[in-house]
Amino acid sequence: MDNSIMRSTQLKGDLMMVMVTMFWGASYLFMKMGLQSIQEYNLIALRFGFAFLVAAFVFYRRFPKMDRKTILYGFLLGSLLFLSTSVVVIGLKTTSVSNAGFLFSLAVIFVPLLIALLSRKKPEKRVMISVCVSMTGIGLLTLNETLSINTGDFLCILGALFYALHIIITGKVTQNADAISLGVLQLGFAGAWGLLFSSIFEKPQLPNDTESWMAILALSILCSAVGFIGQTVAQKYTSPTRTGLIFSLEPVFAALFAFIFIGEVLTNKGYIGAVLVLLGVLAAEINVKKPMWRRNFVKTISRSRASG
Repeated sequence: MDNSIMRSTQLKGDLMMVMVTMFWGASYLFMKMGLQSIQEYNLIALRFGFAFLVAAFVFYRRFPKMDRKTILYGFLLGSLLFLSTSVVVIGLKTTSVSNAGFLFSLAVIFVPLLIALLSRKKPEKRVMISVCVSMTGIGLLTLNETLSINTGDFLCILGALFYALHIIITGKVTQNADAISLGVLQLGFAGAWGLLFSSIFEKPQLPNDTESWMAILALSILCSAVGFIGQTVAQKYTSPTRTGLIFSLEPVFAALFAFIFIGEVLTNKGYIGAVLVLLGVLAAEINVKKPMWRRNFVKTISRSRASG
């Protein structure tokens, strides 16, 4: 293929990835908006339920080919997706949109740490440096005068840990099953878990105002369904390294949207912490040698991002 055509194709892929990352960055704002009138599990049920319907409509031809193993893997991934999203949604009730975006991006760092732990191998020096930088940033971003961390901030960090586990397991199961089928199924199972928990602990309902409907539809269609499908397409036209770096912009978009639409600002200490978290994430992403965890991460993150 001619070099100019290749560059043009890659540019289109990069722009599509930027669009998807913008949607994911905006998801924290939409969740915050939805929580004004809808309870946590109810929001999750509506978000992933509608996203499943959209994705199932697009990929309906894959359903007859699904076997029991694919359904089982989809259930596992959907359960982990529900778990990671739940703690973040609950955390958003007591933390800012900006904090949630930066803290959830720590999943990029948790992936190699968990793989090193599970394989009983010492993490790379580069990963340890990124952890130190990010931990310093977390302290500046979240610790108050009494050196205690807000419950919402802690839940967002926990959500990042669960999502890192989701990414790792996705890398394993997609070797033996169709990635798109798994992506569609996990949306459905995550929505089903949300409906079950909402039925037990809440009173399920549809949004009762325009703002809540806009938030739910944006989360479902843009951040989940379009985000998942868009990234699947974009991954064909851009490099793994560029994809990983574009992913790192998600918390930046989260903070930008929070500032523009709800006037949310951080303290000077918070901005320094946010920059350090971002630098730590970038340090974990940039790697010339491309070790095994990096290859697995880049291959699987696009198949696992349905929550945004």
